[in-house]
Amino acid sequence: KANFNKLIDYGFVKKDDIYFCVVPILANQFEVQIQICSSGEMQTKTIENLSQDEYILHLTDAVGEFVGKVRDEYQKVIEDILDKCYENDIFKSKQSLEIIEYIKNKYGDDLEYLWEKFSNNAIWRRKDTKKWYGLMVVLSKRKLKIDSDEIVEIIDVRVNQNNKNLVDNKLIFEGYHMNKKSWITICLDNSVDTKDIFKLIDESYALAK
Repeated sequence: KANFNKLIDYGFVKKDDIYFCVVPILANQFEVQIQICSSGEMQTKTIENLSQDEYILHLTDAVGEFVGKVRDEYQKVIEDILDKCYENDIFKSKQSLEIIEYIKNKYGDDLEYLWEKFSNNAIWRRKDTKKWYGLMVVLSKRKLKIDSDEIVEIIDVRVNQNNKNLVDNKLIFEGYHMNKKSWITICLDNSVDTKDIFKLIDESYALAK
């Protein structure tokens, strides 16, 4: 999904509900005009600057050295925008979104998707030590030894030994896919108050130092 603040930082200009940007390619022979609406849908036009005509061969199966260069440059522009201005829309629960926003505002960290084959797994790590302090995953409750196939979003955070008494296997579980002595898992289904999770995240961040 589009992050509209990042679009503005990238150089997009907002008019009404449309975000517009022009990116020159091939030494200003062409420009790629990009429009992104409030839903995040992207539309593009590639204009040949000399003639001011729209160029479309790079969107077809046309072959040749020149059209290949235009196609490559065009794709680089689109991929750059997607990389810098769009975010994975994996975690959708209200509690997950609140946590993502909390960490971004307090620590300036975004989720990192490290595994191409496991796109529903993501981590947070400190900038200074590079140590993880949070893991977010979408999984079946059965993975937590709960007798249910319901899909749930979870967060793993670090805890010290004094907090191991938190684990009751009803609301808080041993760390999923992490060291069970130093991590715990919480289902992000409002079974645990969000403010309590914030406190655990703060502790986990401190422990990652």
